[in-house]
Amino acid sequence: MNTSKEEIQKYMTYLTQTWENVVKNEIDAIDAASELIFESCKNGGRFYVFGSGHSHMVAEEIYIRAGGLAYVKGILPPELMLHEMPNKSTYLERLDGYAKSMLDLYKVDAGDTLLVVSNSGRNNILVEMCIEAKKKGASVIALTSLAHSTISPSRHSSGKNIYEIADVTIDSHAPKGDAAYRMENVEADLGPTSDFTGIGIAQTIIIGVISRLRDAGLEIPVFKSSNLDGADEYNNQLFDKYYGYWK
Repeated sequence: MNTSKEEIQKYMTYLTQTWENVVKNEIDAIDAASELIFESCKNGGRFYVFGSGHSHMVAEEIYIRAGGLAYVKGILPPELMLHEMPNKSTYLERLDGYAKSMLDLYKVDAGDTLLVVSNSGRNNILVEMCIEAKKKGASVIALTSLAHSTISPSRHSSGKNIYEIADVTIDSHAPKGDAAYRMENVEADLGPTSDFTGIGIAQTIIIGVISRLRDAGLEIPVFKSSNLDGADEYNNQLFDKYYGYWK
């Protein structure tokens, strides 16, 4: 049986190998995603991010944080997070009609880009979010596990998973079921990776967008850490310009 230090090393290697798969295979898709977002930012559109359950953390990672781009608008309803009640978000994300109402509420429109994050990419609210956003003329990016989604039937009446609807799909390279790390004498699969790679991918998308803004000579509105002296005044100017009641 492995010692705890050996097990830690094995899992860290597992994480590294998973991320190396992203680096090897997803740069073109990430670059294409950053192009869609850049076009929205350049032309007065907005960049929305959405995820439910644990995928909520990937969406929130690039929303109003140090080093974050002020163009990002989070669609992050608390009822689809996990802190209110176990399984609540699981049940809600299987409802029809919810996503369309959210898109109307947040005024998603033509010229905007929406990033939808989901490991399985099969549940109603995620699929509906993609379908309805495209009806509005928005571009859609899916961040999902193709190992899971391509073998899992959709729960939506369209019969589609999000990777089949999006303009650009980025594979998180998480395994089916997300947790897949095996430990001797432990029955359950361990060590999910979708948030680990998802957050890395999301931040890499932002780097791609900022690179394009720089090369085009456009403004680059990036938040500073509020724990740095003088940052509050700087950040408040960005809030006023980009978030004055959801501009």
